[in-house]
Amino acid sequence: MKVLLVNGSPHKEGCTCAALREVAKGLAEGGVDSEIFQAGSTTKGCLGCGYCRKTGKCITDDCVNEALARLEEFDGLVIGSPVHYAAADGAATSFMDRLFYAGGGKLRFKVGAAVASARRAGTTATIDQLLKYFTINNMPVVSSNYWPMVHGNSPAEVAQDIEGLQTMRVLGRNMAWLIKCIKLGEENGVSAPALEDKIYTNFVR
Repeated sequence: MKVLLVNGSPHKEGCTCAALREVAKGLAEGGVDSEIFQAGSTTKGCLGCGYCRKTGKCITDDCVNEALARLEEFDGLVIGSPVHYAAADGAATSFMDRLFYAGGGKLRFKVGAAVASARRAGTTATIDQLLKYFTINNMPVVSSNYWPMVHGNSPAEVAQDIEGLQTMRVLGRNMAWLIKCIKLGEENGVSAPALEDKIYTNFVR
């Protein structure tokens, strides 16, 4: 059992990474492995070209395709992002747009969670934004004992946010528990719900 921890920050060793490492501790305590995947840098936005619908990968060959090729290795996904103007980082948003557009089918029924880091505010809006990827894609969402956010302007300041770090660890343990529950169910004949063909109703007809 393994979880992909996506660092949507342009800073590989910054505040978001510090939060994800704490999630990793909680996962490890629950007996689940994890891997931090660096996504936030110069990830390009979706071109809306439809190439991925035919090939299963994005026409822009970067870290998104790297992640797409490995999704079947993971039982869960955590996206972490810094707050930029009360929203997720632009590169993190582009990464998630393209990952879910090209690989949503590989993510269905895997567990998901989102975490945000900020100096001060905008975290809840960022978390709300990021959770929408999961809730449109048949993915169980994992919660913690508080909204999953850390505060600080540097990793050293994040280390002082002991409540935020606890929230990350609890999130990791909760995710490990849910993954194991799902695995146990599968081993005992409880399969994922059957999918209906999607019904589309356009507002303009």
